[in-house]
Amino acid sequence: MTSIPALIMAVPWEMRRAIRARQLSAQAAPAAIVWDSNQNAFDTWVKTLTRIGDEPAIVLEDDVTLTEGWREKIDAAIPEHAQSLIQFFSLPRKADTQGSRWEPGRSFAMNQCYYLPPGMAVDLLSAAERWRTARPEHPTGYDVLMADYLKRTGQRYWLHLPSLVQHESWPSEINRRRPRNRQSASFQP
Repeated sequence: MTSIPALIMAVPWEMRRAIRARQLSAQAAPAAIVWDSNQNAFDTWVKTLTRIGDEPAIVLEDDVTLTEGWREKIDAAIPEHAQSLIQFFSLPRKADTQGSRWEPGRSFAMNQCYYLPPGMAVDLLSAAERWRTARPEHPTGYDVLMADYLKRTGQRYWLHLPSLVQHESWPSEINRRRPRNRQSASFQP
């Protein structure tokens, strides 16, 4: 089986993130970096979805650390649920002791690392066009958009545990007031 490509959403003007994006690109190969070109995470997400098209893909953000053997673990986890969105990061508030499981679409949050099945990127692009005018209170909330999309289409997503990435405690580039302590309790380096 050929590895599913990864796309890394990255901020070029913040040195630590640019360096991490290049490291992730090497570690997650095959992987490509999608650089933010106008300081707008939503636009970068749309650009990422456009590059994915109808194909399956893994999307990463530039502020994560990968578990050891990430590529092998993610390639092994996808086939069983390859037609569904798979979330590879969870926060401590999730009941991680329950293990991997189906979650209602409305609960999707945190875009650190997830898998999009074939065709979903195109569907999300259509939803993104309506989102900007319908939900102006969430100008960068593409995870909120994804939760709304999953709920509207009656889809659940697969939550894979343990988390295969850890969220760094860096300041958010979207909103500096966001808390830095958004790490997964289930991550195993």
